Amino acid sequence: MEGKVIWKQRLSFSGTAGLGFEVPIGTKAAGGGDDDGFSPMELILVGLAGCTAMDVISILQKKQQAVTGFEVRVSATRVEAHPRVFNHALVEYVVTGHQIAREAVERAVELSDTKYCSVSMMLSKAFPIEHKITILEA
Repeated sequence: MEGKVIWKQRLSFSGTAGLGFEVPIGTKAAGGGDDDGFSPMELILVGLAGCTAMDVISILQKKQQAVTGFEVRVSATRVEAHPRVFNHALVEYVVTGHQIAREAVERAVELSDTKYCSVSMMLSKAFPIEHKITILEA
């Protein structure tokens, strides 16, 4: 697996990986960014959300849950001193559907957290990650 960023201007970059998709990376830092892309720390949160989302929806589909909508939200706090690393994250799974079994969602989240999501496994070595499940009837 490989990835790279190419500098565009000021503090603006374009990130790519093996499959060739591009993601804008930027910041509005004191150094004069243009606020024209994801910050690197935001990309970590999106990576965590994407990784666990793929696991959970796949497991819920295998469990034949009638999911009509699915969202994973991640919020994290950072320490004040540089390098301002994350010190806590909350991952919220919002599952919308017809008669979704809470036990099925809880088990899917547990499997993602303890077995399948490599991003979660890696980040949990650096800071605690909590989970919240919200189920909405469609």
